[in-house]
Amino acid sequence: MATFTLKSFTGLRQSSTEQTNFVSHVPSSLSRSQRRSSLRVTAARSSPKLSNRNLRVAVIGGGPAGGAAAETLAKGGIETVLIERKMDNCKPCGGAIPLCMVGEFNLPLDIIDRRVTKMKMISPSNIAVDIGRTLKEHEYIGMVRREVLDSYLRERAEKSGATVINGLFLKMDHPENWDSPYTLHYTEYDGKTGATGTRKTMEVDAVIGADGANSRVAKSIDAGDYDYAIAFQERIRIPDEKMTYYEDLAEMYVGDDVSPDFYGWVFPKCDHVAVGTGTVTHKGDIKKFQLATRNRAKDKILGGKIIRVEAHPIPEHPRPRRLSKRVALVGDAAGYVTKCSGEGIYFAAKSGRMCAEAIVEGSQNGKKMIDEGDLRKYLEKWDKTYLPTYRVLDVLQKVFYRSNPAREAFVEMCGDEYVQKMTFDSYLYKRVAPGNPLEDLKLAVNTIGSLVRANALRREIEKLSV
Repeated sequence: MATFTLKSFTGLRQSSTEQTNFVSHVPSSLSRSQRRSSLRVTAARSSPKLSNRNLRVAVIGGGPAGGAAAETLAKGGIETVLIERKMDNCKPCGGAIPLCMVGEFNLPLDIIDRRVTKMKMISPSNIAVDIGRTLKEHEYIGMVRREVLDSYLRERAEKSGATVINGLFLKMDHPENWDSPYTLHYTEYDGKTGATGTRKTMEVDAVIGADGANSRVAKSIDAGDYDYAIAFQERIRIPDEKMTYYEDLAEMYVGDDVSPDFYGWVFPKCDHVAVGTGTVTHKGDIKKFQLATRNRAKDKILGGKIIRVEAHPIPEHPRPRRLSKRVALVGDAAGYVTKCSGEGIYFAAKSGRMCAEAIVEGSQNGKKMIDEGDLRKYLEKWDKTYLPTYRVLDVLQKVFYRSNPAREAFVEMCGDEYVQKMTFDSYLYKRVAPGNPLEDLKLAVNTIGSLVRANALRREIEKLSV
């Protein structure tokens, strides 16, 4: 099983365009060891109070991570600026969110296009297994369009007091002292200067990098690289009678034809379906895999018209470094997308909120300066809560996505009602569902049996190909 080096998130702040000079220091009366330990405590008690202003944090990126972070900061008394270049961004994302996110982030139901209660997992040989039999009457997987969800979260952050800027972050100048401000360089677009925009700078106390897989904030702190998948998606408007089929149904296709290491999908939206796939290992063949996914679903999307084509990188594991002093990475910028399922929306929003909460707490609602220790507490909480999920899904991907026979075994296993219950409970509520020891034992035996059959099938296929 792969292991990850997961380090901490660091503090974030935004500063206004006004020049503000302030001096912060650790009292000299403290011993060296006391001063060192004070930097590891939330808003170290020796951290100075800010005079005549509140803590300033810049959030770079206006997706779920950035929107959630900016709202939490603004509500917590932090002077907050969010910078986003593409206000109408339509990320090529399947758009599935767990039920718990609706309540946890107080999302209005009208931004959810579809409530999926049924799924079909379709094997390489086109054997379809129906999933969703264990869902309760009120349970569903929400399907959203990213341009709708992201816009809603940004607007809510603005209503909470954050300043939202349509701009492109370029770079940052790092402070010379531990409490000096960061200087951000960005281009602002106001609709008057055209495509060129206006070059500007601002000073901030800390920065949250929520600017996606190609994060410039990550590059500015030498956060390191990670493996990434290319996701390719087409939005296809299909005839009404065919759209009825997908009213509350989503499909997932596995097989070497649609992806050597991921899966293809057909997810329903308001008036169209999103058809897509992804791969890490064969990025140059992504259009071939997309064509195969469309062909697998061709009878159900026949007569459809492609209305949008999208592609985007998706991280495969957390970055080697996610924190440096008072700069932290969240969401895709940090690498928070799960293996096997490719889920990232909930984890993006959750990481943005958790990071912001650490800043609010550490700064005592914006009244004190923060340091790296404040954000380390956040990162430790994140890793403790969610790292096991990433590791389990990494193992599942390596075991079941390695060959077509293994994928057949995976689909067969998905037909088990106990597997469905455990999977949906864990997905919908983002908690480890308590298992039944006897059922766990039966599941282990059945899984081994499926894998044995898969290996036997693989050997027979290899004999035929010789």
